[in-house]
Amino acid sequence: MTLPHAENWGADEGVGRTALGVAMARAQESSSQCPLFTDPFSHLFVDAAAAMTPRLSEQQQCSATSYAATRTKWFDDYFLSASAAGLAQVVMIAAELDTRAWRLPWLPDTVVYEVDRPKLLQFKVETLKVSGAQPNTAYVPVPADLHDDWPQALRDAGFDPCEPTAWSVEGLLPCISTAAQHRLFERIGLYSARGSRIAVEAGLPPDGADVAAWLCAQRWEVTSIDAAELFSRYHRAAAPGGDESLGRNIFVEGRLL
Repeated sequence: MTLPHAENWGADEGVGRTALGVAMARAQESSSQCPLFTDPFSHLFVDAAAAMTPRLSEQQQCSATSYAATRTKWFDDYFLSASAAGLAQVVMIAAELDTRAWRLPWLPDTVVYEVDRPKLLQFKVETLKVSGAQPNTAYVPVPADLHDDWPQALRDAGFDPCEPTAWSVEGLLPCISTAAQHRLFERIGLYSARGSRIAVEAGLPPDGADVAAWLCAQRWEVTSIDAAELFSRYHRAAAPGGDESLGRNIFVEGRLL
């Protein structure tokens, strides 16, 4: 299956290739004997943009799958916990080709907003539509560049800043400057009602902003776990030959008091 826009959303560029690479890793994990999660849709994106999918060695693919699996599982657990706590408004910042709105069980009346690049969202939505896939809850794509006024685009799409929100920032921070990271979290803080939650994949300073410290200073109750601990939690081992910088990442979760 090849979609009209598969070649036009930046899959041949760094960020687009990364999105496809992670989709490929999720597809491989889903078909493994003991998967940490099941994403029945990830292979659709790989098939739709097959000519642009990154070519990795077996060792590189093993490493990518191991890291993507643990990261995906951690964010899945976060959303399930937030949903169980009654949060029905979800905002995923730069979710790329993940399909949580389609594959996770959500509470009735949950609304999932995804803020991402317009062409990527179009490719994602069209690919799933062609396959006949239906989201498990209300899904609202918000096409917006994160360098622009994405909070206004989010509000225009129906987002209510007075309601507690479950936010996620996954895979984005390594792609933007420290200054842009600060702006991102300032905006999230501005639009977060009391009781909101957030989950972030972050690098350790000086690679980027000290997310945990910033959230604490803004009245968020914070916990964090590093990548090595996360591998141990899910009984996975970091495969050799991968991106060593990923092993220095931390996963931060917060609740606004």
